[in-house]
Amino acid sequence: MKIDFAKLQDQYQLYKKEIDEAIQSVLDKSNFIMGEEISQLEESLQHFTGAKYAITCSSGTDALLLAMMALDISSGDEVITTPFTFIATAETVAFLGAKPVFVDIDEKTYNIDATKIEAAITDKTKAIVPVSLYGQPADMEVIQSIADKYNLKVIIDGAQSFGSTFNGKTDSALGDISTTSFFPAKPLGCFGDGGAVFTDDEEIAIKMKQLRVHGQNKRYHHKYIGMGGRLDTIQAAILNVKLKYYEKDLKLRQEVAKKYTKSLSAKNLVLPFVDNKATSAWAQYSVRVKNRSSLQDKLKEVGIPTAVHYPIPLHLQECFKYLGYKKGDFPISEIVSTEIMSLPMNPYISDDEINYIEKELI
Repeated sequence: MKIDFAKLQDQYQLYKKEIDEAIQSVLDKSNFIMGEEISQLEESLQHFTGAKYAITCSSGTDALLLAMMALDISSGDEVITTPFTFIATAETVAFLGAKPVFVDIDEKTYNIDATKIEAAITDKTKAIVPVSLYGQPADMEVIQSIADKYNLKVIIDGAQSFGSTFNGKTDSALGDISTTSFFPAKPLGCFGDGGAVFTDDEEIAIKMKQLRVHGQNKRYHHKYIGMGGRLDTIQAAILNVKLKYYEKDLKLRQEVAKKYTKSLSAKNLVLPFVDNKATSAWAQYSVRVKNRSSLQDKLKEVGIPTAVHYPIPLHLQECFKYLGYKKGDFPISEIVSTEIMSLPMNPYISDDEINYIEKELI
């Protein structure tokens, strides 16, 4: 058996007629930048998430940049986040001249350990950026209370978690600004790069819309130093189709995760943990193993792909050497990074494939 990790082609074939028609409609109109499909998608995203404002953009990374620029994060500021995440979370902080300040993760959820955040706050701290890793929000109850206490902003990196919830609210409707990614392999993905920012603050929403088009408040009048951060109309058209079926796909992801957990419970693995206050969008189904490299090699030989998200914590990356962190500073992140391994995860995995994976695992 040869298993497809994300089954992007399967999903395309499922919605092919509608997607092809949506793309052709954009081609026929030739309104490739900021066409009507953009506003249609933004309205649908607002309805889906419960956020008052949804603003699409060119990628999940640019979503983080827009959020930070809207909150005037810049040189001299500090932003608290996790070292166990994709580099964009902290890269965008550094790109704006601010300083990423890392806090170790919770060993069960792999999200930032909210109980350790307060100790990292200084008079330079401007924001906290929790990451909803693998699809599950961080403990936003504690994080928001800390932010309120110290008058800090909260930007949620929800690149992997669109459609997840915490205390009954989608993580797109939490924090001051929430961001997501529509990278093809994300739970809701387009056919290229794409992202979105969400907020309930009208002033911030207006500013992010302007920052997205080079800081323009009207054509050729630039209020801010901005960026070219628009989502392509074709990608919006594709997402308009896929969003209609996203609730169904989310439920299928939940079912796949439950089947994995039931199937693998007797194995010598650390299985994913979801907090009872949260639901996960299951961007990944990640397990921890002691013999990762040899197991990955074995699984590859029998047609089972795996992935590692992420093998090197950010505080040990060469580009962040200037921050002065060293090995041992964030021990949980370091241990998890050597053991974590993601199994194939998508809404269309069959029972036979899960049984095959179970048989070949350890």
